[in-house]
Amino acid sequence: MRHRSVLIEGFGHLKSAEWPWLVAAATATCLTWVAAAVTRQGAVVQRLPARRLLATQFAAGAANHLLPTGLGAGAVNLRFMTVCGVPLARSSAALALYLLAESVARLTLLSGLLIAFPGALQLGGLLPEGAVGPLLLLGIGAVLCAAVAVLALVRRLRAAVFSFLRTAFGEARSVHTRPSRALALWGGSLAFPLLQAAGLAAVGRALGLPVSPTHMMIAYLAATVAVAMVPTPGGLGSVEAALIVALVAAGGPVAVATAVVLAYRIITVWLPLLPGALTLGALVRWKVI
Repeated sequence: MRHRSVLIEGFGHLKSAEWPWLVAAATATCLTWVAAAVTRQGAVVQRLPARRLLATQFAAGAANHLLPTGLGAGAVNLRFMTVCGVPLARSSAALALYLLAESVARLTLLSGLLIAFPGALQLGGLLPEGAVGPLLLLGIGAVLCAAVAVLALVRRLRAAVFSFLRTAFGEARSVHTRPSRALALWGGSLAFPLLQAAGLAAVGRALGLPVSPTHMMIAYLAATVAVAMVPTPGGLGSVEAALIVALVAAGGPVAVATAVVLAYRIITVWLPLLPGALTLGALVRWKVI
């Protein structure tokens, strides 16, 4: 509410968008569902029906707005794999492997790009000086301490966790003994964030954001890594704020950066939401999930 004037100005900039670049952003968004389907197949040894797998990734986007931090998409994919005959333990292991591969790929891309372009993000006074490092360490330390304490105190939970880890490691070994599955897992994991970042860069070009496409991609990766720690459904609010800060840190004017983020979220979140929800309902009705 305090920055509503910036939002109003950002909406005003949407009128000047170049449509071919917006179409390119929409195309990149559609390809992210293909990349997600490829990665999901790469995380499990058993062959999954390709068309239903792709439809499930599209529907999972709508489910993602009901639960925080990707839990909706995870639940949809877990149900889909069990319906396809994959045992629950292996389905859960495949889901964990997918999340691990996607996180590793995103962090690797961000680290590599920051090494290649060290001056891409200039946070300056956008964040409280000296606050990011201690807060990050404090958050990670608190989570690790809580996890260790719970495992140490609850024997039944500890046994369940160790059993799951054995299954997960066994599934990961099985996947990596098959080159086609390993290529699908890691290739899809790299393609997914790259396509998302390319979509943001295309929207930036559509609105004339004076930031290079590479720096916009770095801004996107940095923002999504940061908001992974904020468990809002579908990243609503947290993603917008982080993307605007990252694009401004990359050198973009606040109003234009706001317009870019608004247009990007309309293309990637709001336009597919109703078709995704209808697809989700149809898949449930047809007992695909």
